[in-house]
Amino acid sequence: MTFDQLYAEAKAVIHPRKLSDVVEVGGVGAAIETAGGNIYTGVCIDMACSVGFCAEHAAAAAMITAGESHIKKMIAVDWDGRILPPCGRCREFISQMNDANGETQVMVSEDQIVSLQELLPYSWREKK
Repeated sequence: MTFDQLYAEAKAVIHPRKLSDVVEVGGVGAAIETAGGNIYTGVCIDMACSVGFCAEHAAAAAMITAGESHIKKMIAVDWDGRILPPCGRCREFISQMNDANGETQVMVSEDQIVSLQELLPYSWREKK
């Protein structure tokens, strides 16, 4: 799958809306392609109490629920179509799911793709 196709998958799940006075969802969509060739998507959940989660977390949870953990490619897209790099929490979350995820290709902007390892150059898990 190309990043253009992954972009379309992530964009397709975006549907910003308020669930309550303190919860907004769906402003960011994410798509993950696994090493097995499956696609998982998710949206963000933003809560006033800060216990929500990013779209990448939602997509990764769907992937884990389906029994997979090795990610080949991933992308996150804002409601306005802008590509977003994963936050630090998402970077670490994805990296810990499978040791091979350091090689995950992450689209961080319209014209830039980097490995997850490049986004986490100084891992606390590396033995010295």
